[in-house]
Amino acid sequence: MKGLANFAGYQLVWFCAVIAAGRGLAWPGVLAAAAFIVWQLAVSEQRGADARLLLVALPTGALIDGALAASGAAAYAAPWPSTAFAPVWILGLWCAFAMTLTHTLRFLHGRIALAALFGAIGGPLAYLGAARGWGAVEFAPPRWPALAWLALGWGVAMPVLAQLAQRWLRIDDMPLHGGAQVPR
Repeated sequence: MKGLANFAGYQLVWFCAVIAAGRGLAWPGVLAAAAFIVWQLAVSEQRGADARLLLVALPTGALIDGALAASGAAAYAAPWPSTAFAPVWILGLWCAFAMTLTHTLRFLHGRIALAALFGAIGGPLAYLGAARGWGAVEFAPPRWPALAWLALGWGVAMPVLAQLAQRWLRIDDMPLHGGAQVPR
């Protein structure tokens, strides 16, 4: 049941962020992402791993989406703080996405090729959905360089994040001296 709630919560954040961004509003997505993150950290049994993943996902998203924006290959709606950087709402999505790596996406742990394939296909498809469905992002013609960048970025980021999630879950479960467990 926790996995289903995690999945549904993230999907709600995604829809809130892209629909609001398509209407020129960055903050509804940021607030939805923040609420989801606070909720996930409050109920998570893997708080340490989740928090560390968030700290890795944020600069990863800033790099992937920032490069896309800076290159002009894509233009994000609600581009605050600047059209040359990843918008705050998409960085919120990256942070919320990090909360799925020890829950909904746990099945990718230890499956590097599957995680890479999942990222390389799923990442660009999510952006296409955001573009076509709600106008949250617009790709410069021709679209293929932006989609190739997203496939590469997500194809690398997904297995790295999944492997980090698996590693940090193991570290959090290791006993301390005297048999006590690491607090979560």
